[in-house]
Amino acid sequence: MNKRWLELSVGFMVVTGVGALVALALQVSGGHMSRNAEYYPISALFENAAGLGSKAKVTMAGVTVGEVVAVGIDPRSLMAQVQMKIRGDVDFLSIDSSASILTAGLLGEKYVGLTVGAEEDVLVAGDVIEDTQSALVLEELIGQFLLNFGDSK
Repeated sequence: MNKRWLELSVGFMVVTGVGALVALALQVSGGHMSRNAEYYPISALFENAAGLGSKAKVTMAGVTVGEVVAVGIDPRSLMAQVQMKIRGDVDFLSIDSSASILTAGLLGEKYVGLTVGAEEDVLVAGDVIEDTQSALVLEELIGQFLLNFGDSK
């Protein structure tokens, strides 16, 4: 009986550990266990979407309100087109809202940050955010610094 109890408790601990690892992996990767939430699609055009990929977070005031679905090139404007899905309960994004590509943490994870505008009309499915700020590219900043530093001598 004592050996049986030991085997059951070890089995329970293994199952609990595997469950915890799965939950941790989903949390770190930005995945979710429930996919039945309602979303609506919007998009934004950026001059440079360097490092932004699908499954990246879309946040507003530090709260995740959606995720990036796809990043591609808009054939008409030749700009980076970022397609996003926003939670259905976030139905207050005005048509003059702005989108920025931001960097989180030391590893440089990119995400989209939304800022609500002042208009009363709101974005609906399929709308495009026109006021955007592209990603800061570290290589470009270093190049500008070196060029400016070289000119000052």
